[in-house]
Amino acid sequence: MSEFVTVAQLADIPPGTGRTVDVKGIWIALYNVDGTLYAVDNTCPHAGGPLGEGKMREGIVECPWHGWKFDVRNGQRVNNPNFTVACCEVRVEDGQIQIKLPEDLVA
Repeated sequence: MSEFVTVAQLADIPPGTGRTVDVKGIWIALYNVDGTLYAVDNTCPHAGGPLGEGKMREGIVECPWHGWKFDVRNGQRVNNPNFTVACCEVRVEDGQIQIKLPEDLVA
């Protein structure tokens, strides 16, 4: 069973930014979209590109390898929701960002 893990301070990720964080050995891309935090699997399903290194604008991140775009709010690929990345639960406790991995990412 997965549990929440502290990965960053809220002040470290201002609106419009993101970063890659390690949650129990799994890399997760964490984004702040207009003050709301979202976290998705860092691995693009196309060719394994690092989504956390892509540019994010208005909640859409573009994989830096081949340009696939995903909505970080729901994990769906833009214009083709048949491709998705796993989404994680995110909460803030006393200024600390915490992430809970979905069961399909937990080994």
